[in-house]
Amino acid sequence: MRRYAVPFSTPFGPMAILWETREPRPRIVQILLPTPQGEAQPWPADVATASCPVVDALLMRFQRFFQGEAVPFPLEDIALERCSPFQRRVLLAEYAIPRGWVSTYGLIAAHLGKPGAGRAVGRALATNPFPIVIPCHRAVRSDLTLGGYQAGLAMKRALLEMEGVPFQGDRVNGPVYYAEPPKG
Repeated sequence: MRRYAVPFSTPFGPMAILWETREPRPRIVQILLPTPQGEAQPWPADVATASCPVVDALLMRFQRFFQGEAVPFPLEDIALERCSPFQRRVLLAEYAIPRGWVSTYGLIAAHLGKPGAGRAVGRALATNPFPIVIPCHRAVRSDLTLGGYQAGLAMKRALLEMEGVPFQGDRVNGPVYYAEPPKG
């Protein structure tokens, strides 16, 4: 099995897709966001630079996404099996949050049957190996402030605004997914 990287530019700085050869298809093993300072994150020295049709298709989706399009990101080529069972559950719950919506770490935990595990959900999302494809930018704190993001809060807010999420000051002022329906 060989590992490869494909660097590419975004409005937020350089990103990279790390992938490996596997049968029957290549698998995406990590997506590297820019640092909060807008710089490229390094990848391991034993990783060569090369692409393949699976990665080329993902690059096209990223390009459309960063132009503001609502782009579906399928999971069939993402190596979710490399994540722990809990992180996989968190990532799949996060993946289900529609564009233009947010959820909170606590609501995701409750949705997974783990009330009180909001911090564990936050840790699982902080180490999300597939950002953008798994839209961890759509998770916020219970007070609807942003929380954290691998590439920094400016990128997180810009992604949410690009997806149509409104803000009032520093707080999200839009629909919240996994919330209990209003009573009455």
